[in-house]
Amino acid sequence: MSHTAYVRRMARYNAWQNDSLIAATDTLTDAARRQDRGAFFGSIEATFLHILWADRIWMSRFAPGQVDNPGGRPPAMITADWQAFKTEREELDALIEAWANAVEEADFDTPLHWYSGIQKRDVTEDRAFIVTHMFNHQTHHRGQIHAMLTAAGVVPEDTDLMLMDDPVGLPV
Repeated sequence: MSHTAYVRRMARYNAWQNDSLIAATDTLTDAARRQDRGAFFGSIEATFLHILWADRIWMSRFAPGQVDNPGGRPPAMITADWQAFKTEREELDALIEAWANAVEEADFDTPLHWYSGIQKRDVTEDRAFIVTHMFNHQTHHRGQIHAMLTAAGVVPEDTDLMLMDDPVGLPV
């Protein structure tokens, strides 16, 4: 599979899973969504916010000028406005898909350079590896959200990549 086919499929998967898990989360009360459930970021909401924060950082590097880098560590992990989060998530997912649909195979030949606030140094890495990392990171934390929702008595939709509708007819 080419890099471009991979990122296009994973961008669609990202949006599909975010829509699915957010719809399941919408069945919870604010308190249940914010309840500490023992996950790395505590709550379902905080985990969603972490993914959003990380995606904004990576997309500010992959598509400079299209997404602002939020910088630093995530701000307060609770939002007073769940609807505002959902709108921002939907907008960022659309941007990720637009970027994925515009990226060309040759773009992956150029290493990615950035300053890592976590590592406190300049980093250069293979672009394809880092793009893969972004999608893997999303999937990892959405798995945590799925587990927390299941424990809360909400049955989210399936998460299997092979079950995603594939409008461009790529083999799955």
